[in-house]
Amino acid sequence: MERSFPFSQACENNQQPILDVLRRHLKGPLRVLEIGGGTGQHAVFMARHLPEVNWQSTDVPDNVDSLNLRIAHARLPNLPAAEALDVADPSWPGTPVDAIFTANTLHIMSMASVREFFRGVERHLAPGGQLLVYGPFRYNGAFTTESNARFDLWLRERDENSGVRDFEEIDRLANDSGLTLVQDYMMPANNQLLVWQRGA
Repeated sequence: MERSFPFSQACENNQQPILDVLRRHLKGPLRVLEIGGGTGQHAVFMARHLPEVNWQSTDVPDNVDSLNLRIAHARLPNLPAAEALDVADPSWPGTPVDAIFTANTLHIMSMASVREFFRGVERHLAPGGQLLVYGPFRYNGAFTTESNARFDLWLRERDENSGVRDFEEIDRLANDSGLTLVQDYMMPANNQLLVWQRGA
């Protein structure tokens, strides 16, 4: 573990369970676009363990240099330098792609940005491609745990436009973008990993 790089303990804790799910869905040579690469821990870990997957990580422009510190150090042939991506920008790098992955981003974005995210997915995900989203969700307006309710309160106090999203609303946005839910995995630490697929 390289503590000199930006580091998230949550990423360290959840990367193996996420990899276990990705291995079920990302088979063969694929192009994956990661949105919100953060510290780069997921990018390096997934690219190292999924050598047939070309993993293109991205983040908002202000975070790209920091993200690239870990990516450059890893020197993995299937992990190119991260690129800047603002979900509201219609031009996303490395597209069309076979899969789009994002972890712990939808509850940080405003709902306006979440809608832009799904518009971008619709434009840039290849036919038959998959969208994989990791994070906490509410179901039928209820939190899955009391800790998620507290987390939501903390998020909204920090930024009134953020918050744990309702699964039903996110699924509607996905459906409107031509995606169909194929799996909802219950994950450790009160999170879900949702997998949608685009029609061929």
